[in-house]
Amino acid sequence: MKKAFKRLMVCLLAVCLLAGPIAAQALDGVEVSYTYTYDYWGDILHSPDAYRPETVLTSSSLGLETPMRNPQGLFVQGDKIYICDTGNNRILEVKRDGLQYSLVRIIDSFAGEGEPNTFSGPQDIFVAENGDMFIADTNNHRIVKTDKDCNVLLIFVRPEDATFDQTQEYLPSKLVADTSGRLYVQGKNVNKGLIKYEMDGTFSGFIGASEVRVVWYEYIWKLLSTKEQRAQQESFVPTEYDNVAIDEKGFFYVVTKTFDENELKGGQAKPIRRLNGVGSNILVENGIATLPIGDQQWAAGNLNITNSGPSRFVDITALQNEIYVALDSTHNRLFGYDQQGNLLWAFGGIGNMDGYFIRPVALEHMNTDLLVLDAQECAVTIMTPTNYGTLIYEATDLYRKGEYDASADVWQQVLQQNSNLDVAYVGVGRALLQQEQYEEAQDYFRIARDTKNYSEAWKFHRKEIVEQNIGWIFTVVLLLLLLPPVIRRIKKVVREVNEA
Repeated sequence: MKKAFKRLMVCLLAVCLLAGPIAAQALDGVEVSYTYTYDYWGDILHSPDAYRPETVLTSSSLGLETPMRNPQGLFVQGDKIYICDTGNNRILEVKRDGLQYSLVRIIDSFAGEGEPNTFSGPQDIFVAENGDMFIADTNNHRIVKTDKDCNVLLIFVRPEDATFDQTQEYLPSKLVADTSGRLYVQGKNVNKGLIKYEMDGTFSGFIGASEVRVVWYEYIWKLLSTKEQRAQQESFVPTEYDNVAIDEKGFFYVVTKTFDENELKGGQAKPIRRLNGVGSNILVENGIATLPIGDQQWAAGNLNITNSGPSRFVDITALQNEIYVALDSTHNRLFGYDQQGNLLWAFGGIGNMDGYFIRPVALEHMNTDLLVLDAQECAVTIMTPTNYGTLIYEATDLYRKGEYDASADVWQQVLQQNSNLDVAYVGVGRALLQQEQYEEAQDYFRIARDTKNYSEAWKFHRKEIVEQNIGWIFTVVLLLLLLPPVIRRIKKVVREVNEA
């Protein structure tokens, strides 16, 4: 019996010793793979974490008697956070004071004209700098504008216009307003772009309708089809947007989940767009290795992906330094891009641990902090940049301000932490280019395989070489021009002498 017990203990000890390293490797794998980018060939490169979870706001932490239910909207203005508690028909106003968060008030009604004066399924809110609130009162088929004290100022309803389908229910879901008070709304079942209202509530049309792409063989097949067959086929209509954000310059960032997977990697599909005032897409897509489409690999088995398929963005937010972040509802990740479309970092995942999400629906930023609203968990996760993430922001800001020397120094610090980040090499190279150190800039662009900037640096380097050696070049050219006739003359004289 004792021998059997000893054998059992030896076996258990051996299992523990073997399992220890395996568990450690698994834990290390989760930690390392949390944040990543892609290389030139589209392979995953692990990187230091750019963000870490700081706080999670829940019904309990906010002291709510009635817990949140199916929240759908999120907005930040100054030190205030507004949460659309859609299932409870109310707005929660939360104030941030350092690392402390407190519930200021619950907005569930407004004073003044408008029946009813309560909300039904509010899905989004936008708060102007003066405190005026625009609330998408979705199930009441309207948008309510109030002042900071919840006194009604204006009610926006369905446009009575021939360009607006009067047979469709008016269901405003997402909205933004510009500094002049003009309102831009994304409505469910509206595929003509953003609905635009003037500051007095007058409907003034649509902006930014997505372009229609028709495959030639589908078009021919539709022409040859019968009336009944055409009725059953999908119409060639633009796709609707899923969310909208506005940056400090007044440009709109919109996202859509509707696209063809086969067109995604080829660049035809545009899940993210940046629209100007007339609705043209001006998003820059000069990324070295990636397009702003989220995950480049989406087959199950990569990075513990449990849901296969491409990234489908449900929200987007634009920071002041022209870096924008998109929220992916397929793999529950966040993707940060610079103004050129380079992927700076990606992180997140499916789960109920801090920094992971179950059903993320909304994204906002407070300075450089990121806030993600999870509709299933009924919680807002607030994440702050790590030292690594802060350095990326600092380097970007310095370059935008024209402080190229300082920008290059900070990018070098980034490379010390992550030598696989191509955009850091490009950052150093661009700074050197501005300092007219063309040959050194070429070296950094070569490492990043940035052919466009490398060609630019080589053009200036070649010009510099020509200018520095113009004397020798002129001498060589002159000799090449003069030597042949001189040699011919000498040969002629020698021949005449010989003949004489």
